[in-house]
Amino acid sequence: MDDIAPEQARTALDAADRARRQVAEEVGLPRGYWWAMAAGWLLLGVLGNVLPPWPAGVATVGFGVGHGVLASRLLDGRRRTDRLQVSAAVAGHRIPLVVVGMLLGLIGVTVLVALGLDADGAGHAGIWAAVLTAAVVGFGGPEMLRVLRRWARA
Repeated sequence: MDDIAPEQARTALDAADRARRQVAEEVGLPRGYWWAMAAGWLLLGVLGNVLPPWPAGVATVGFGVGHGVLASRLLDGRRRTDRLQVSAAVAGHRIPLVVVGMLLGLIGVTVLVALGLDADGAGHAGIWAAVLTAAVVGFGGPEMLRVLRRWARA
């Protein structure tokens, strides 16, 4: 170690930092999580239109509890695949906040779209709003999370 030049040491440290950032960029949630979320969102949209309010509310609470149980294991973002599990220091501690914020934003979008469709006279506005949000979550969830993580520096 005594015969390493300062520029060689800097190059090695820069390479290690680049590798760490690349691994941190891969941190996220499994693709199946997003499709399960999309399916649940769609199911809640359908149940909200075909059931009376109290059973639809119970289904929503049940979905929230089920998501909470599943997400408590996944939301740290450290287990995107079976082959990759990084330390919490690399994953960052803000990922759960980013995911919860993203979900709250999607709830807001769903409600606004449903209200807009209902005001326009569309039949089954809640279902159509849920279809739109489910498609966004299923197809674009990982990409949205990646962008939001970058914005939040998480």
